[in-house]
Amino acid sequence: MSDSVNAPDAPPTTPHDPGVSVRHTRAKGEPRFPDGPRADPAGSHFERRIRSFQPRRSRVTAGQADALRRLWPAWGLDIDGQRVLDLAELFGNDRPVVLEIGFGMGEATAQMAAGDPDTNVLAVDVHTPGQGNLLALADRNGLSNVRVANGDAIILLREMLRPDALDGLRVYFPDPWPKKRHHKRRLIQPEFLTLAASRLRPGAILHCATDWEPYAEQMLEVLTAHPAFENTRADGGFAPRPEFRPLTRFEGQGLDKGHVVNDLLFRRLPHSRDR
Repeated sequence: MSDSVNAPDAPPTTPHDPGVSVRHTRAKGEPRFPDGPRADPAGSHFERRIRSFQPRRSRVTAGQADALRRLWPAWGLDIDGQRVLDLAELFGNDRPVVLEIGFGMGEATAQMAAGDPDTNVLAVDVHTPGQGNLLALADRNGLSNVRVANGDAIILLREMLRPDALDGLRVYFPDPWPKKRHHKRRLIQPEFLTLAASRLRPGAILHCATDWEPYAEQMLEVLTAHPAFENTRADGGFAPRPEFRPLTRFEGQGLDKGHVVNDLLFRRLPHSRDR
């Protein structure tokens, strides 16, 4: 790709098997990756609200660790809430930016970034192996339009992004929190939509997908009721999976089990139509 000025220099690395897990003996208090994603980037600067995500801890492979060490300083950022991002500076250009919340292992993110090189993707997750995997995929495929953010997406939206900064928002297969007492932890709620709307330019698309049907129904209900969004479907229902959203391995496994996957595509309305 032409935007090579943002590609970090890759220092020589020792040969490794990218599928082999890394075990590193660290002194007490030593960070896992000194120049990589921090365990709690926002620290105690913000209120301890109910989290819509659960941090997952699993082993980091040698390939993922190598990508984190080499690429995080140039392509990664911690969500510390202490500054407002200049997205043109972050990506090295002024192309449209889409925010993706929760990218898992990053395969679908990388595929969509490759299919639309004129759109920048700011991908947020708290899963260290996934962060390393997406960085490795971006490096391997020459994707200079991907940046990886570590931490709480709410803090990113509220504290670090300017109004109308985003040209799209993707939330694919968020945690459904199936137990009724946990429904308050679901991400797609009226308060979240109001915050998201403040950072989406008019005409931007909010695209959600889930294989948990009760959550899909809730998403449809709260999105339909929100004054800042309108359904792109004339019939007011779910949308078929668009071709640009890849069929992921996780989704395929769900379909094999008989799960129904629902996509929702809602458009940010002009500001004058907010109530």
